[in-house]
Amino acid sequence: MSKTTQFIPAEQLSKLWRCLIEFDMLAPNDKIMIGLSGGKDSMLLTVMLAEIKKFSPIPFEIACFTMNGMFAPDFPKEKLQEFCDKYGVAFYTEDVDVPAAHAKKGGSPCFTCAYFRRAATNRKAKELGYNKIALAHHNDDAVETFFMNLMTTGQLKTFLPVTYLSRMDLTVLRPLLYYREEEIRQLVKEIGLEPIKNPCPYDGYTMRQDIKEHIAELNAKYPEVYDHLAAAMRIPEKCELWPSKLHQKDMVNKFRTFWKKPPKK
Repeated sequence: MSKTTQFIPAEQLSKLWRCLIEFDMLAPNDKIMIGLSGGKDSMLLTVMLAEIKKFSPIPFEIACFTMNGMFAPDFPKEKLQEFCDKYGVAFYTEDVDVPAAHAKKGGSPCFTCAYFRRAATNRKAKELGYNKIALAHHNDDAVETFFMNLMTTGQLKTFLPVTYLSRMDLTVLRPLLYYREEEIRQLVKEIGLEPIKNPCPYDGYTMRQDIKEHIAELNAKYPEVYDHLAAAMRIPEKCELWPSKLHQKDMVNKFRTFWKKPPKK
């Protein structure tokens, strides 16, 4: 394919450029491994990074990695290879028997799959000398994670744009965080990508799917709910939350100070 071939309209890349620049995602000669699942999000991320690579003032390399979780016998390796070849991106894959691992360890199948997917991607990146990993989480993913953590753990946590993994000496990037899922769906259709159906037997039957539907229901009733959740993910200029919970020893000493008793050592 000609180097001048345009993969995606330039106007559709503005949010990607904003994310890359605002969060300092690129450094000269970065080697970025894209987690490619074959779904719409990771395919679009691959196309976008392949496009901006041609114009970026900061040189970087990209490649794709797919873990075959062995959920189905017909892993679409050839289709993924053809997709990467079309955009001039190196492609790597590895088999990991996730169903067998889950059967042995039990617990949440989604947790097991996510754990092995992260581990395989990180391992392959280190093996091939890549220093960064790009994941295709979008704005809806971040908002749903924020809301899910609030509902299930009481913590204000979500995906970060940039995460440094000190144990692996790898940096995880999420360049699609300013795109809504519907935007991605339309872009994928516009440029003619053909996402591969997720072979996971739990696809569509997860807590995340429940949270997604709940947010949609709330937003239908209160149209600013989604925007407010998205805004709440930012560290605020003015914060009116309770102070951090004290450790038991500190709380005991405060009580003893109040009652004019010497603090416990």
